[in-house]
Amino acid sequence: MIGAHDGNGSPSAAGTAASRLLSATNIWSDAPPPAPTPVSRPAPQPEPVAPAAAPLDIVATKAAPVARARSDRWPPRKLSLALQGGGTFAAFTWGVLERLLEEPDIAIDTVSGASAGAINALLLACGLAEGGREGARSRLNRFWTRLMHEASFRSLMLIGGFSPAGSSVAFGPTLRSGQFDPFDLDPLRQALSRHINFAALHDAKCPKLLIAATRIRDGQQQIFRNDTITADVALASTCPPLVHCAVEIDGEAYWDGGLGGNPPLLRLVQETAATDLLLVQVTPTRDSYVPITLAAIDRRLDQIAANAALNAEIAAIEWTQAHAAPSLRLSRIAAEDSVDGLAQRSSTDLGRGFIRALHRSGREAAGRWLGQGVGGNAPARDQQAARAEPALA
Repeated sequence: MIGAHDGNGSPSAAGTAASRLLSATNIWSDAPPPAPTPVSRPAPQPEPVAPAAAPLDIVATKAAPVARARSDRWPPRKLSLALQGGGTFAAFTWGVLERLLEEPDIAIDTVSGASAGAINALLLACGLAEGGREGARSRLNRFWTRLMHEASFRSLMLIGGFSPAGSSVAFGPTLRSGQFDPFDLDPLRQALSRHINFAALHDAKCPKLLIAATRIRDGQQQIFRNDTITADVALASTCPPLVHCAVEIDGEAYWDGGLGGNPPLLRLVQETAATDLLLVQVTPTRDSYVPITLAAIDRRLDQIAANAALNAEIAAIEWTQAHAAPSLRLSRIAAEDSVDGLAQRSSTDLGRGFIRALHRSGREAAGRWLGQGVGGNAPARDQQAARAEPALA
């Protein structure tokens, strides 16, 4: 993606109904201004394809093919992450990341994310760049703890916690009409700037980032990388179409990144140097009940839509594994496997007990994944999965 910028220089929003609603609480209101726009860099050019005479273990993509030799060591030394968005369900990802950061031998190579998954990716990357593993754990902890204790309409907007269907049910035709003006994004931009130092994303210690937003003009997924990520990019990735206005970046208007791929998975395969990929999926795929109420139908439709593109990308990667890249190892940690009845819950639930339960379940699920070993054998040293959850700030 070519560069991005913040939209400043507009009149005050104090007179709008949306601004008054967002200003009703003081959550994240004392943030510094967002980081200056970084300079864009040209997209990499593809390299020549290796001759077919000597078969290589490669991933078949549009990017330059790279030979990859997978190690049988477990846990893997190098890992890339795909973080799905899903409103407050992404607190499960917080727990997964916290547990992974306790493994000193795992290096994070590339992280892709959309919507709330993008926010988790940015918190993780910024924390690693500025304070290492402990810095990343602390940054995630502060963000989610603050969101949980200062729950508000604004905080839900910050993590894309409204589905196109669910927002109309929760707030009625006023929000459905899309009458929120763009100045209402300022408090959210300030909130992101408080917790994320966007300049730190350019640091060599920062993992590679692939943050998705949906370009309204043609419906295509747009990927923003470290040197083009700003607060506006984060807002675009979490922008619910029926709650606030589109976010404009370099003359293009964007909506929530989860609409076109939640999270970007094929692009992650193309650009990562790791052979081990971990998908953290928070939106449920299964529901044993047939919904009959309008709210339940809307919720289920949203869950199906959120996973449709992801399922297609997983199928494409499975084909690639079978035909071109047997060394590629894709794992999945799904919140619905650890949280009973998740499909019946709302991704706008900001209850402290619910978010703590999601966080704890994420830690435990990551512990089980770390302990499975190669071929499903659990090494004794990885039985720490059941260790007590650390105290929250």
